[in-house]
Amino acid sequence: MAGGGGAAAAKASSGGRVGVRIVVAGDKGTGKSSLIVTAAADTFPINVPPLLPPTRLPDDLYPDRVPVTIIDTSSSMENRGKLAEELKRADAVVLTYACDQPATLDRLSTFWLPELRRLEIKVPVIVVGCKLDLRDEQHPLSLEQVMSPIMQQFREIETCIECSAFKQIQVPEVFYYAQKAVLHPTAPLFDQEAQTLKPRCVRALKRIFILCDHDRDGALSDAELNDFQVKCFNAPLQPSEIVGVKRVVQEKLPEGVNDRGLTLTGFLFLHALFIEKGRLETTWTVLRKFGYNNDIRLSDDQLPPPIKRAPDQSVELTSEALDFLRGIFLLFDIDGDGALNPAELEDLFSTAPESPWDEAPYKDAAERTALGGLSLDGFLSEWALMTVLDPIRSVENLIYCGYAGDPSSAIRITRRRRLDRQKQQSERNVFQCFVFGPKKAGKSALLNSFIGRPFADMYASTSEERYTVNAVDVPGGTRKTLILREIPEDGVPKLLYTKDSLAACDIAVFVHDRSDESSWKRATELLVEVTSHGEANGCEVPCLIVAAKDDLNPFPTEIQDSTRVSQDMGIEAPIPVSTKLGDFNNVFRRIVSAAEHPHLSIPETEAGKSRKQYHRLVNRSLMFVSVGAAVAIVGLAAYRVYASRRNASS
Repeated sequence: MAGGGGAAAAKASSGGRVGVRIVVAGDKGTGKSSLIVTAAADTFPINVPPLLPPTRLPDDLYPDRVPVTIIDTSSSMENRGKLAEELKRADAVVLTYACDQPATLDRLSTFWLPELRRLEIKVPVIVVGCKLDLRDEQHPLSLEQVMSPIMQQFREIETCIECSAFKQIQVPEVFYYAQKAVLHPTAPLFDQEAQTLKPRCVRALKRIFILCDHDRDGALSDAELNDFQVKCFNAPLQPSEIVGVKRVVQEKLPEGVNDRGLTLTGFLFLHALFIEKGRLETTWTVLRKFGYNNDIRLSDDQLPPPIKRAPDQSVELTSEALDFLRGIFLLFDIDGDGALNPAELEDLFSTAPESPWDEAPYKDAAERTALGGLSLDGFLSEWALMTVLDPIRSVENLIYCGYAGDPSSAIRITRRRRLDRQKQQSERNVFQCFVFGPKKAGKSALLNSFIGRPFADMYASTSEERYTVNAVDVPGGTRKTLILREIPEDGVPKLLYTKDSLAACDIAVFVHDRSDESSWKRATELLVEVTSHGEANGCEVPCLIVAAKDDLNPFPTEIQDSTRVSQDMGIEAPIPVSTKLGDFNNVFRRIVSAAEHPHLSIPETEAGKSRKQYHRLVNRSLMFVSVGAAVAIVGLAAYRVYASRRNASS
């Protein structure tokens, strides 16, 4: 397994880059300009201007044939702004010091490298010792001795090299290493300290191995190895080369080869070996041939294009994608217990850059078994949540898990909710419910109960938005997925600051503690705020009120107050629930039912009613005006007919 295939392979290994921009920086007098001119002209300059214009190296100077443009910089204070601007546009930075001036070497760690960090320059750095011919040989120190402490402190340094422009020693190599650090960076692939492949690299290579293991026997046969070589490098392997590759692996790692061929362990070992020997372009060529970018994620051209949709449209998985996920679930449920335990789930996502559900908002969003496993409902619910919140990432992870269909066929865009209201029925399978309410009203307890968590007596304030998701059985034998999004009381102003903030909301629920009158008043204030925002921005949503803590005595005027508000705003009476007693009064089914009929349960404020009445009067006035105008036109026409007849008779 090796590189080859000429220009095509070079283009693949470079990730399709059209050019590399290298910025040279360092103290005055360290040899920056002489280094650049010598690299470009292959001769040492007699007279060098203070600052060179952008310099392009010959395209055929390096094997990748990717154009290299070198930017000279000035270190003077008056040019500091220009320097920062150039550094921020760099693909790589060459930092120079003079081998005959130890103070310039010290400046790397006291000024230049900290300055790059301050400017948040996150590109490879090549440290170059210029004027090697002038170094004092009375105090010889190896480059490793000089640079090891600095490289330990500044991990962004990709490599170090010493050169002499005057004697033309290692000048082309300076920019070769800089170009190579851009096209084939070490950092994403290899952990220099641990001397191992990085986890994301391992996971990508594992996926590639599985894709190339056509017979699914856990090893790459000679034929499969040859197919892999042709795909990546456009050149077949000779039988003797295949034997040689397997012999190298077997000598170092016996389990890397078995009677069926090269195992995954052996495949990973080979790539670690390439990287250790400085042949990063081989591994990068493989990764890029299978669609990976420099972050070792699938590049944009492997994913659906950006989704164009109105704010009140959502994205769901198609039946094709759901069927695939059901099959994957069964495949990875090794113990057949109807749930994916943490180890099985990690195995399922072991070909993705990382498990997508290890962090908020997905972590702990779905119902788990007593052993921490995900049932099929929980598994599909997590996918539904990810598709609603980040559809492209959802498709990306489907591909990592083995989805082989057209990426665009995995998702569908729902009908606009405005049309759903006109048709008085929603066709969505996934509904998002915003849960509002004052502190201590019982919002979190409602979300917890939705995913089967036991009631907790201890109150814990929620400061960030939080999601839970689950399947809900609805009349007719169908199932819908419901997403509950808890909006902390303090987060409501921030949410409503944006015009379309309610566009993603299929239904809003307002929770209050029915034993606390102040909780009820605050909940109704929130109801009016949200309703007013919806009325003003054309984002009216169905609303329900939930009277939580039904196990406690209601405040004295609760029934009269709730009846008045429900009647005034034209919505259902509050739904009493007790998460402590497990009495939910079919609240989740009722939430879904209200979302399915988006023309109902829409509250109206007094201002909204007045506005509607005003529009009604205006429309009626316009109608009268238009009718009057029509009568006048008809009358005028009749008069003209009468007049013409009279004139004719006379």
